[in-house]
Amino acid sequence: MLDFVATMENCSIRHAALSLQEWFIVATEPRKGPAPARPQDVLSTTGIPCASDSVTGEIGNRPLPFTLKGIDYSHPYLGDRGITKETAKHFGIGFFTGNGSMQGRIVVPIHNEDEVLVAYAGRALAQSEPKHKFPALFRKSLVLFNLHRAVKHGKTVIVVEGFFDCLKVHQTGLPCVVALMGCSLSPHQEQLLRGHFHEVILMLDGDNVGRTAGAAIAARLVSTLSTRIVEDPAGRQPDQRGAAQIHCLYVLGYF
Repeated sequence: MLDFVATMENCSIRHAALSLQEWFIVATEPRKGPAPARPQDVLSTTGIPCASDSVTGEIGNRPLPFTLKGIDYSHPYLGDRGITKETAKHFGIGFFTGNGSMQGRIVVPIHNEDEVLVAYAGRALAQSEPKHKFPALFRKSLVLFNLHRAVKHGKTVIVVEGFFDCLKVHQTGLPCVVALMGCSLSPHQEQLLRGHFHEVILMLDGDNVGRTAGAAIAARLVSTLSTRIVEDPAGRQPDQRGAAQIHCLYVLGYF
């Protein structure tokens, strides 16, 4: 069983055992030692309190004990989405040729604010479901995608919805960009924005859902952060626009 899980998840035997323990809630002998810290007492290295994971009982998402090998950064799918090989390699995003649950998908490494790898997301190439696959125990509400890179590029951050929106904005020369991995802002993600930036530019999708989400998020942030919304009048996503058009949105707020 351990060998089977290790092969399917492309991980070590130890990680396979830990995964089985988590999946099937196997009881273990409690370790003797000091009482665990309360969630409100634990800080990341940035000084921002870490959120408690009510599913696993851990503080935040656990570090991933492995990295995927055999990633193709020049897969045609990336080119079709307007992503260069250089950008794909910078983010570690590409087609996964190995075995496991992410086999045959475009994999996206996700790091927390401390630059620790905590998960891989998998994007389906065809119309197969699910379109995006995340590890069972991963909580995207505790992470802003690309935050660990964005914080090195200033105090004004662009917030987008998806991975490819983030890559496309970065590729146009605007590296201070993060993705929500959806259209909602969790309390912990809000805390991360407040802790790292002075200004937020919301560049969510131009459809009705994105516009509604943008207005709701701006209302939450505006009391403590300079916040503005830029909307695509044609209802498109940032990754569907060219570099010049994205810059127009960033500077002017319209085309």
